Amino acid sequence: MLAIIGGSGLTQLPGLHITRREVVRTPYGMPSGALTFGELDGHAIVFLARHGYGHTVPPHLVNYRANIWALHAQQVSHVVSIATVGGIGPELRPGRLAVPDQIVDYTHGRETTCADYGNGDMVTHMDFTWPYCEEMRRHCMTALAACGEDYLDGGTYGCVQGPRLETKAEIDRMARDGCAMVGMTGMPEAYLARELGLCYAAIAASVNWAAGRGDSQQAISAEEINHNLEQIMGRVRAVLVSLARASYPEARPGG
Repeated sequence: MLAIIGGSGLTQLPGLHITRREVVRTPYGMPSGALTFGELDGHAIVFLARHGYGHTVPPHLVNYRANIWALHAQQVSHVVSIATVGGIGPELRPGRLAVPDQIVDYTHGRETTCADYGNGDMVTHMDFTWPYCEEMRRHCMTALAACGEDYLDGGTYGCVQGPRLETKAEIDRMARDGCAMVGMTGMPEAYLARELGLCYAAIAASVNWAAGRGDSQQAISAEEINHNLEQIMGRVRAVLVSLARASYPEARPGG
């Protein structure tokens, strides 16, 4: 079954025929909100608003462990994360979508693992060379192509702490590090999905130029972000309908 994690601008999913909502209690506390089960274009999915259904949870306070564990507990096999980003590289102008293939983690202080070290769990060093599930990335790109989107295949997502936006110097450093985009929610979400065996990928929506780039040379306009969010999320919803039509197993192997 497919799960959709909605980010900024996608706290609700129009067109979803809701069958039930379920509050899932986890070993890590409560998720951002109840899981919403339903059908999108006749296909079963689960939806979760990462920032809460009223967009009240900032990125540095999202309970990523609870969110991913809750989806895992519901026998989800595949996850697509919708993430708004600022474009760093010239290829990611505002309004363009991307399916990143790499991550650089600039966050700090977030709970990054479901392992209970200190209480009997053995230390595990899990491979994270390619942080996104290639199968899910292909599903995303097929859906984007079906909707006629001119999307970016690949690119490195730089994940920052938030909730503040970045300085020009920070974006310059990220560009030197090879980041094509900057966002605030990609980690530890991607790693937790890997740890729990979920096939996870992201669709990144560029809603502004990052600090010091393009028309954000002097400042980033909140009005521009909101305008671009409104425009781009309608297209993202169409992509999600197409994505829901793909074939996903009902449960993970051994789930």
